[in-house]
Amino acid sequence: MRSSLAGLAAAAALVLVSCGGQPSKAPHADATKTDAPSLDPGDFVAQIDNPWLPLRPGNTWVYRSTSEDGVQRNVVTVLAATRVVDGVTATGVHDVVMDSRGRIVEDTHDWFAQDTHGNVWYLGEDTSEYDPPGGKTFSKEGSWEAGVDGAVAGIAMLANPRVGDGYRMEYLAGHAEDRATVRDLDASLPAGLHLPISLRSVLPNLDNVSLLRTEDTTPLEPDLVENKWYAEGVGVVAEKTVAGGDEVVQLIRFTRG
Repeated sequence: MRSSLAGLAAAAALVLVSCGGQPSKAPHADATKTDAPSLDPGDFVAQIDNPWLPLRPGNTWVYRSTSEDGVQRNVVTVLAATRVVDGVTATGVHDVVMDSRGRIVEDTHDWFAQDTHGNVWYLGEDTSEYDPPGGKTFSKEGSWEAGVDGAVAGIAMLANPRVGDGYRMEYLAGHAEDRATVRDLDASLPAGLHLPISLRSVLPNLDNVSLLRTEDTTPLEPDLVENKWYAEGVGVVAEKTVAGGDEVVQLIRFTRG
């Protein structure tokens, strides 16, 4: 799973099952069927204003991550440019990870679109990983695009998340199979993590903010479990690998477009 910024057959169902066993609303996606979702461009809107994942052009998030690989800086920016992916006009997001010396470790373009219900769909990513950082040698592993080579769009954030809701974030067999489950709608950050003071302009009651927490997994790395915390009006504010790794990601600055 790639930070910030989520083992079925290629034609398996998009998982959108709530704690009550009913599929969450999404265009042409039914958790009881085994075909991939069919996306109708008419089911999508121009702006992504889901409060848990607001992708307004110009919005920028800066994160600091620590792990056994050291300290890294992650800058995520929503672009004004759009792209048609699998027939749907998608918003572009540029995600750059740099090491402590400012060298690029990973450079990614992601594509998202929001349907008329308010669900935010993840339509693909083009990622380049540099080794050594800042060098010319890179891997495209993890790149995928809905509608290409069996890749299927997933859900980045539900319109009305409920505890127990599970959904597939992305799907390209053997390359991109992240899944998420909503675990808490009234969560707090764990000890050692905090919200930046600068968020008071967005979240006036910063000392008592309820966060949405998801648990992210992937069958490609069955021992890996990651928690993500989302704040309304902001998006992802923190991530922590709780099994299979030691990465901790914390938002240090958010700027509205």
